[in-house]
Amino acid sequence: MVTRITLTVLASAASLVPLTGPAAPLEWGPGPLTVDSLPRVTYVAHRGGAREVPENSMSGLMAAYGRGTAQVLDFDTRMLRDGTLVVMHDPLLNRTTYLGGEVRGLDGREWRGVRLRPKASLPGSWRSERPPTVAEVLDRLGGRVLLMLEAKDPSSLRPLAALLRSRGLTRSVFVNSNDPGLARRAHALGLLTQLWRSAGQLRADRPERWRSYVDVLDVDFRARDQDLRRAVRSGVRWVWAHTVVTPRQRDRVLALGCNGVITDAPGRLARVPVRPAQRGARPWRA
Repeated sequence: MVTRITLTVLASAASLVPLTGPAAPLEWGPGPLTVDSLPRVTYVAHRGGAREVPENSMSGLMAAYGRGTAQVLDFDTRMLRDGTLVVMHDPLLNRTTYLGGEVRGLDGREWRGVRLRPKASLPGSWRSERPPTVAEVLDRLGGRVLLMLEAKDPSSLRPLAALLRSRGLTRSVFVNSNDPGLARRAHALGLLTQLWRSAGQLRADRPERWRSYVDVLDVDFRARDQDLRRAVRSGVRWVWAHTVVTPRQRDRVLALGCNGVITDAPGRLARVPVRPAQRGARPWRA
């Protein structure tokens, strides 16, 4: 059941976000952009860059794309009761929209009435807008920038795979989960797989066991140095640290061997050069 939440402040006027994004560099060549284009160090805009844009919104994702401070755009997916795949992190509507209730309680028609509630703390001016469907994000951005989506509902894996295959995006989109079993299933479906692990999980993990079916190991930056080094030595091709928001956090994980960061503030990190690791630096304390 969906319940209304009293509105205290109406969303601000729409920010002007280009709908087409920057022109594709000539070196990309024909066809969709794929993982072969990833740089040595990758920046991922977590939920579009949730400290800089409205999370999991089309305008936020388009702004992140237009700014060019991240090579990968991340968003979360959930499935409605009629099987429609939509972009939303929480199982409930309450935190990020003007409605309350379970996301899975809606169907595609009802989803059109949902409106996001941008945080007042975000820089700039943002409109209230409908959260997009997964198909809409893929059709707008798929192949123009690399994408990373977290499958919040395990049962959505096959429909997600069908969407990616039908658009020729199986080498352009990472499918993320905290479940090694789901990562194995995604790999078997021919998808790029990403497995995230918390600092606590990494203490007991043996990530080398996953290297045959995990493309990205997504590690908690708060993990111990030795756990991050073990992840880097696992044989998994990419090891990216989440969710980084400061240059110091970034510099530490890169010094430990990670080759990417997942960040809520890609613009902030882009403005501060990476500092080289220093001998005798004090160990990280969470």
